Amino acid sequence: QVRLVESGGGLVQAGGSLTLSCVASGRTFSDYGVGWFRQAPGKEREFVAAISFSGRNTFYTDSVKGRFTLSRDNAKNTVNLQMNSLKPEDTAVYYCAADLGVAGVTETEYHYWGQGTQVTVSS
Repeated sequence: QVRLVESGGGLVQAGGSLTLSCVASGRTFSDYGVGWFRQAPGKEREFVAAISFSGRNTFYTDSVKGRFTLSRDNAKNTVNLQMNSLKPEDTAVYYCAADLGVAGVTETEYHYWGQGTQVTVSS
């Protein structure tokens, strides 16, 4: 069992920055790939970014490439999503997810999910 807790969401103006954190407890976190997904009001949840268990590989959806950066500190059981140059269309609830050896881009690849953190970007 892995428990994930997201933090760092909030209200920010367009062009601003936020860093979301996902802290894990339970199993050996360094064995788990982690993904971030988001769900805007009235829309389906979508993939944002993922990082491999080692941290050597990262993947981003096209709309956030160059603006968002994933990193992880396995010693602290933490994955951070640095979000720069935020846009109103980035407004959503952001979820982190994890599974063994996975750094996938689809929801079905992840067994463990956090409760989400709200990010609101004002224009």
